[in-house]
Amino acid sequence: MHKRLALAALACLLMAPLTGALAAQDLLTFRLECNNGVFKPQKLQVPAGKKFKIEIFNTGTEAIEFESLQLRKEKALNPGGHSFVVIFPLDAGEYKFFDDFHIQTGQGSIIAK
Repeated sequence: MHKRLALAALACLLMAPLTGALAAQDLLTFRLECNNGVFKPQKLQVPAGKKFKIEIFNTGTEAIEFESLQLRKEKALNPGGHSFVVIFPLDAGEYKFFDDFHIQTGQGSIIAK
C-alpha cells in the first residue's frame, strides 16, 4: 500500500511541470507590435477577470521599452526582438502603457471589459 502511495506521489510530482506548461500554452494571448515608438494596435481590448499574455514584437530599427506603471510591467526589446508579459485578471477599466524610449509617440492602453 505504501508503495502505491509513493508511486502516485511521484507521478504527481513528475506531471506538475507538464500541467503548468500546458496551462501557459492555453493562456489567452494578444499580439502587440511596436515600430520605433508606435504601437499597433494602440488599444488592446481584453476580457476583464481573465489572466492573459501579451506577446510584444519590436518590428522597428530602434530599441523599445514596453512599460505600464498601473500594471507594474516593463520589458525592453532590441530591434527585431520579441518577448511577452503575463497579466493577471484585471477589473474592468483602462490601463495605460507606453514606450519609455519614445514617450512622445509610444502611448497605448489595455481596455478590460
